[in-house]
Amino acid sequence: MKYSVIFFIAFTVGFFLTSVNAQQVAIPQPTPLRKPADLPPDPPPVAPDFKAILRPLPSGERVGVRPDEQIALTLQEAIELALQNSNDIVASRSDVEIAEWNLKAARAVYDPVLEAQNYYESTATPTASLIGGAVNGSVTQTRFFGSAGINGFTPAFGGNYSARFDSSRTTTSNTNSFLNPQFPALLTFSYTQPIFRGRDFDLNRRNIEIAKKNLTLSDSQFRQRAVDVIASVEQSYWDLTFALRNLQVQIEAVKQARLQLESNRRQVEKGILPPIDLVAAEAQIANFELGVYSAQENVTRAENALKTLILGNRSAAEWAKAIVPVSPVDLETPKATLDQSVEEALRSRPEISQLETAKDINQIEKRYFRDQLKPQIDFVGSYTAQGLAGTVTQNGQGRVPPGLIGGYFTSLGNVFGLNFPSYRIGITVSLPFGNRAAKADFGRVLAQERKIQSQFEQARQIIESEVRNALQSLKSAEARLSAAAVARIAAEQLYDSEIRQFRAGTTTFYLVQQRQTDLLNAKSRELQAQTDLNKAISAYHRAVGTTLEANNVSVSSGGNILRLPSLRDSARVRFSPLKN
Repeated sequence: MKYSVIFFIAFTVGFFLTSVNAQQVAIPQPTPLRKPADLPPDPPPVAPDFKAILRPLPSGERVGVRPDEQIALTLQEAIELALQNSNDIVASRSDVEIAEWNLKAARAVYDPVLEAQNYYESTATPTASLIGGAVNGSVTQTRFFGSAGINGFTPAFGGNYSARFDSSRTTTSNTNSFLNPQFPALLTFSYTQPIFRGRDFDLNRRNIEIAKKNLTLSDSQFRQRAVDVIASVEQSYWDLTFALRNLQVQIEAVKQARLQLESNRRQVEKGILPPIDLVAAEAQIANFELGVYSAQENVTRAENALKTLILGNRSAAEWAKAIVPVSPVDLETPKATLDQSVEEALRSRPEISQLETAKDINQIEKRYFRDQLKPQIDFVGSYTAQGLAGTVTQNGQGRVPPGLIGGYFTSLGNVFGLNFPSYRIGITVSLPFGNRAAKADFGRVLAQERKIQSQFEQARQIIESEVRNALQSLKSAEARLSAAAVARIAAEQLYDSEIRQFRAGTTTFYLVQQRQTDLLNAKSRELQAQTDLNKAISAYHRAVGTTLEANNVSVSSGGNILRLPSLRDSARVRFSPLKN
């Protein structure tokens, strides 16, 4: 009976397990979504047994920099040096000077032009006529000729004028001449006045107006270049500040790790800790030293980037000196709203000013080429006073009026006495058939006008986007800095707690190392967050167009002058165009 019960129980359990297995087998398995990917073949081995050879560490000094020679530099002083020494600023100043000279050249079209001509000539003309007065078949004539004149354009109404005086002394072998030598003189005045095309707006006035706008455009471009230089200096300055502070954090971490190594060594000697904890402490020191060397390289790179902006050339003595930023890092964050920021940007951004200038130039072109569609009809007037005098020849006895007998001054008296005047007035008409060239130029200007309008809309959208991004960056940077500060405080407390537990023997050195690494990373993130906030403030001022005002820099619209109050002596730094 006993064995029967056992057999029955065993049979029942076996049947149950078999049923369960059968049910499990009956469950459908999921179909794989895709077959396993084919991996590439293993690459050929390259230094498979590589291990770095232990070698003595190089000197801790930075390349090309003497650590005992330092330059304490504020952000304002760095901007001042950059504005003084930047090659981009010098080039932009030259562009403004060129625009000023171009304006003077355009205005010079109204400078009167003086002309003079003097020469001597002798001509022999063959003559086969009895009345030609020839001697031996030819007439020989010599002449001393001189002339002087002035011509130019009038600033108003597009007219042009000319005044000319000609005089000569002529001798001839012509036997029929009544005066020999004789002194002819001629005084001529002429004026041309456009009636339709060119009266209200001609090519000269167009060139002057465009030159004025180009000067304004150069000023705006110079202002934008100054903003770019200042923003670059700010970014580089804060990068160097972060690099130096991060180097300090990395060095402090190494010092703390070395103290921990000494503590572990004492506890190992007392038998409290296993010897392997010494190896772990040395590995931690080596890892932190890697961070020191990387941080030191970042310092050099950031410093060289800043020196490139603030030093005039590669031979400056400051290249061998260490720069120490001393400006406070906790800058005040702008509190403007989005609407206020966008409004300020649309008013202050140089891009808008440049587009306004381009629009003004287009209107000048539009006015000029519309005028070119008119017919060319000009009023022309001239007045001439002639004079003549000379010595009476044998053939001229009794035939020459007394007023013509005399010398050079007698001829001048006839000229200025207006004894022999002549004048002409009239209208000249010039009308190109079809005038397609003027129509094409006017159509091109209209197309350019539409293009500028679309550029305006595009620029406004870009500015809107940049201001929004800048405000978001400010907000996010502030939040990251706050969070980073909380994380750093928490990391400090956790590290201190872990140290106390380690000393009490309730935790391991491995956890201490983790807390120490976490604290180092938290400090670095906090420094980076502060740097990001400072750079975000700089980017905000640039987006809104207030970089110059925020840094106490002003650029004059006409004289291309930058003024920067110095923090040391309140001196002014001036950048002036070439004086003539």
